[in-house]
Amino acid sequence: MNSLTTSFEQVPSTAEEEAYLYLQTGLRLCRYKPGDRLIPEEIAAEIGMSRMPVREAFRRLAAEGLLTLRPNRGCVVAGLTLDEIYETFEIRSVLEGLAVRLAVPKMDADAILELERLLDRMERAGQAGSSDWVVRHQEFHALIYKMSGRPKLIRKINALHVVIEPYMRFWFDYVEKPLSARQEHEHLIQAFAQGDALHADRIMQQHILGTAPLLAEFASPGRR
Repeated sequence: MNSLTTSFEQVPSTAEEEAYLYLQTGLRLCRYKPGDRLIPEEIAAEIGMSRMPVREAFRRLAAEGLLTLRPNRGCVVAGLTLDEIYETFEIRSVLEGLAVRLAVPKMDADAILELERLLDRMERAGQAGSSDWVVRHQEFHALIYKMSGRPKLIRKINALHVVIEPYMRFWFDYVEKPLSARQEHEHLIQAFAQGDALHADRIMQQHILGTAPLLAEFASPGRR
């Protein structure tokens, strides 16, 4: 099962959607960094389409706070202030806590085994110093969101992950992951196994809120 593909990736149905997903992936993988100017003609040439779908994708990403459209200055990749990083994690904690509560009644033995497998993959990536840790971490969380069975909720959570992922990757490059990360995920799996939705919700919220100050410490203070 590839839970990341299930929840974080989509198959484009239109040229605008293709451009949107292309740019979104570039932002997530830090191909485009805060302050970079994006030229629609250049992006369109990279994808092999006209510039109109790219411009529509720009507007959609700007509405999500990922890009900034400036009159006569074109499109610029947006960054987050430290306050915005904290706010993003606060919103994530509430939405993902809800996803956890909804997922608990649907967690069967197979799903719990899959979570344990994904956690092992995450730990191996972390021990190897691989940036795959971020991907494995997303896979773990994405399976939980999928089990919630709430497509709109999943889309909102995914949008927040896109905003924060570049900072997660930056953080991973400069800091060793705390040992508590594995323990928190193990405690979450135990709560799922016990069918304790409220406890699982608390664990998830604490896990997310506890990450915010660690990540913010490595964000650029110049944009505060």
